[in-house]
Amino acid sequence: MEYRHLGRSGLKVSEIAYGNWITHGSQVEEDAAVACVHAALDEGITTFDTADAYAGTKAESVLGKALQGVRRESLEICTKVFWPTGRGANDRGLSRKHVMESAHASLRRLNTDYLDLYQAHRYDHETPLEETLRAFDDLVRQGKVLYVGVSEWRAEEIAAALKIAAELGLDRIVSNQPQYNMIWRVIEAEIVPLCEQEGIGQIVWSPIAQGVLTGKYRPGAAPPEQSRATDESGGARFISRLLTDELLTRVQQLRPIAEQAGLSLAQLAVAWVLQNRNVSAAIIGATRPEQVRENVRAAGITLDREVLQRIDEVLGDQVLTDPALTTSPSSRP
Repeated sequence: MEYRHLGRSGLKVSEIAYGNWITHGSQVEEDAAVACVHAALDEGITTFDTADAYAGTKAESVLGKALQGVRRESLEICTKVFWPTGRGANDRGLSRKHVMESAHASLRRLNTDYLDLYQAHRYDHETPLEETLRAFDDLVRQGKVLYVGVSEWRAEEIAAALKIAAELGLDRIVSNQPQYNMIWRVIEAEIVPLCEQEGIGQIVWSPIAQGVLTGKYRPGAAPPEQSRATDESGGARFISRLLTDELLTRVQQLRPIAEQAGLSLAQLAVAWVLQNRNVSAAIIGATRPEQVRENVRAAGITLDREVLQRIDEVLGDQVLTDPALTTSPSSRP
């Protein structure tokens, strides 16, 4: 395993992080989830990402149990706040009330005294940005949060937060968690340049495009049994837009490139993400321990310029780059 600084902060994270969106508490049983976490630890992963809303708050609890007994100082535990965690009008968003209450609930579920990284899961158009940043800053000053970040914010939203933090002397954002992979490159035009300038690192999710870049989904064929595309509890809804014959055909054409590099398609996809110097970590998910062990082999891999160019040529017009595709709900969900 290799380790990188989170932006220009002093915190180092494993360049492969383990995340439990969709899987823990929903797609896989708890025993399997714990086995995946233990496989991640065995492979040198120290950075674990979750969120209060995943699996209706169950994902945090499963991760907390899986990490029980591991030396706390050896881990970087990251979670997020924004999406609904209850039925109340204030059980969502980035108001001071919800940020503080959600942070304390996450601490209880994760069975820890502090969070290494606390992230605003989306931008909240219904809450003044200063209110959210002051709540985050208070959590840092109380020692309950060490670093703060955001997820899926636009460049102008990140810039506005940095400006307010500088003016008011508040703790500044050190990370952003966007979707990023060979197909979805919408952060490259605006977010990455801003974040490189401001010392903000990317902890990216979906580096293998929810499994599409592994090559297991083939054009004209039914999805494999027990894959994310057959998970009606949530996974199928997120992956469905990627299961076009055109895209799946292009992915199969990447296979010779991966083989010549001595990598599986999944390893090629994760390694591709890590070539971006602004990426601090790539989050992998898993339903089986062997998936963890395969994906971590992408750590420390350098892809030469010719390989990167061939990937671009194969994917062609299937690549999405429009910064406007980064969105947050116009009102609280």
